[in-house]
Amino acid sequence: MKTYLRSNTKTVTIDNEGPITVIGESINPTRRRKLSDAFSDRRYDYVLELAGNQLQAGADVLDINVGVPGIDEPQIMREVVTAVSEAYDVPLCLDSPNPETLAAGLAVAPGRPLVNSVNGEERALSAILPVIQEFGVPVIGLVIDDNGLSMKPEKRLAIAGKIINRAGQRGIPIEDVVIDPLAMAVGADHTAGQVTLRTIQLIHEEFGVNMTLGASNVSFGLPDRQTINQTFLALVAQMGVSAAITNPVKLTSTIRAIDLLLGRDEYSMRFIRHFRAMKKISA
Repeated sequence: MKTYLRSNTKTVTIDNEGPITVIGESINPTRRRKLSDAFSDRRYDYVLELAGNQLQAGADVLDINVGVPGIDEPQIMREVVTAVSEAYDVPLCLDSPNPETLAAGLAVAPGRPLVNSVNGEERALSAILPVIQEFGVPVIGLVIDDNGLSMKPEKRLAIAGKIINRAGQRGIPIEDVVIDPLAMAVGADHTAGQVTLRTIQLIHEEFGVNMTLGASNVSFGLPDRQTINQTFLALVAQMGVSAAITNPVKLTSTIRAIDLLLGRDEYSMRFIRHFRAMKKISA
């Protein structure tokens, strides 16, 4: 299944039979005081620096989250989307639970961005899906509902089905719903990784949709997070995850190697191009 994202001139295809799409996570103020201050002060040089670094490291899409308490989020989202789009020709992923903030960003975003996200809660479905319908863009669906996050893969599967069904009722095609099966910290629950892997398997078998993950969540609170994240990406990729919301500076090389080993990189060209680009940067 293919989900198409576009900027002014570039198209990125999320494809569960193709290479993994790298969605850069760094334009998110969570635990980033410098970025929070940049949004509050409405000075975006640092935002553009983060964008450029991620693209240089191999990001295919840039996630933009402006969630800082006390700011005018719709206005800041509009300004940040405009600034990034004018500086870089790359598809965007607009990240907010607020429909007004999403609508403000979508109104100025070129091409066909991705929205992050909706979930199975009735309030979220009622608020976000009309925005998705209005702008005709794809959306990430989180497998959480009004009862919270279940640790039963079958329940997560049912929530994915609910999101897909409710989107379909509004004319949003299944290929425009990218499911996030949710990676939780194994440091807090040693079975969390297993639950996510089983959820991915069930969703892939039942719906065949594209899936994405906040890949770094699994290692939160543990030492040597890089090793855990790399291993987790290798596991989820072969089970059906086709996009990763992650730090491209740290993990694009791993993702290129995974694609190579899964036979998704003809003649190893993507891996070699990335290796050469990183070698040139380091030199």
